[in-house]
Amino acid sequence: MWHDIINFKKLGGYRLELEFDNGRKGVVDLASYASRGGVFSHFADKSYFDAVDLNRELGVLSWPDGVDIAPETIYEAAMVAESSEPYKP
Repeated sequence: MWHDIINFKKLGGYRLELEFDNGRKGVVDLASYASRGGVFSHFADKSYFDAVDLNRELGVLSWPDGVDIAPETIYEAAMVAESSEPYKP
């Protein structure tokens, strides 16, 4: 199960604080995405990553050219990071 992101804040580097529609918050570090390849290879350009926005209609983070991260993936990452060790996708 996933929840829509309703707000986010940039924390520096590739870290984002996320707030979900169920009232929970979590921090994710998406630095590892820069080495994943494919559409995420754009994250190696920090200015591209910093162009992150919230698609309020879909409740997901999005970047130019329609790049986004699946809501269930980002929710799991935020909840794992909140409760224990940092999430490493």
